[in-house]
Amino acid sequence: MTDALIPHQPDATPAVYDAATLAVLAAMEKAADEHLDRNIPNNTKRGYANDWALWEQFHDWLTERTGHRMPSTAVTKGTLVGFVVWLDTIKLAAPTSIDRRITGVTVTARGLGVEVPKRATEAARKALKPLKHDPERMARGRGKAAAVTPEQLRQMNAAVTDGLTGLRDRALWLMAFGIAGRSAEVAELQAEAIVHVSRGLEVKVPAVKGRPPRDVVVGYGKNVDTCPVRTWLTWRAAAGITSGPAFLPITVHGRLGDHALSPEAVREIIARNAERAGVAVRLTGHSMRAGFITTSRKAGKREEKIREQSGHAENSPAFWGYIREADKWTDAASEDIGL
Repeated sequence: MTDALIPHQPDATPAVYDAATLAVLAAMEKAADEHLDRNIPNNTKRGYANDWALWEQFHDWLTERTGHRMPSTAVTKGTLVGFVVWLDTIKLAAPTSIDRRITGVTVTARGLGVEVPKRATEAARKALKPLKHDPERMARGRGKAAAVTPEQLRQMNAAVTDGLTGLRDRALWLMAFGIAGRSAEVAELQAEAIVHVSRGLEVKVPAVKGRPPRDVVVGYGKNVDTCPVRTWLTWRAAAGITSGPAFLPITVHGRLGDHALSPEAVREIIARNAERAGVAVRLTGHSMRAGFITTSRKAGKREEKIREQSGHAENSPAFWGYIREADKWTDAASEDIGL
């Protein structure tokens, strides 16, 4: 049999191109990427950027708990399922939003040259599937945060864990309530900016996200266990804090970290303790701020004094919404009208 009659066997090795051909191929690859990028709507690009920013926040949260910074390009079954759980339990995201986040992270990672295993995305959506059958979760994002009540604060206090972590958690949520603070403000609080005086605490709330700082006062509470002043002093003494971040992470071995909690960690502490206490509504970091405004108003405090504490602008629709909610049953139009 001659060589001409032997069927051609394709070469198993990739073709080797000359430099000129490689340059043309590289240019065409770049042109293809640019063309595909132009076809992606700007809204989608912004959405993917937000998804990746949340992915980075998730890694910050992991770092606080493990002491090790995972590379953002580590998109695995474990990290992607963990991301779903974090979005659900810490960010309180709606399942439909989580679904979009999975896509955004996956697409962005692949754009960075990361090979995302198919089993990772399948596992993430398997973890997501039961969440889509929960009406309460599906309703997330469609209304404002529940305002915590003094009764719920006492309920949380009764269920708090023992030890240093319990002292920190209780001081944290009561401080958040006492200063009507945003989670980012509580995270940035400095111990030296919380001054103990005869009538309570004088607190310098830091500037965050372009909002100006403010000076507020937090008076002693009648209930020892839910008094923001006493719980702060107890936590400060137990942790040996004199300066630096007011609230610190605590390892599983009970050791204090050396950096401030993140806003996400503040929200997690509040949500976790509320859930442990069996609070009927889902509380978030913002629940403490909303709860202070409504509770203070029901106690007869003036609008301008409440706004000084919360830092709301005079014409803030959110602030006046809380006031209307608190005043709903004050001199109600349907009461005592002869019915």
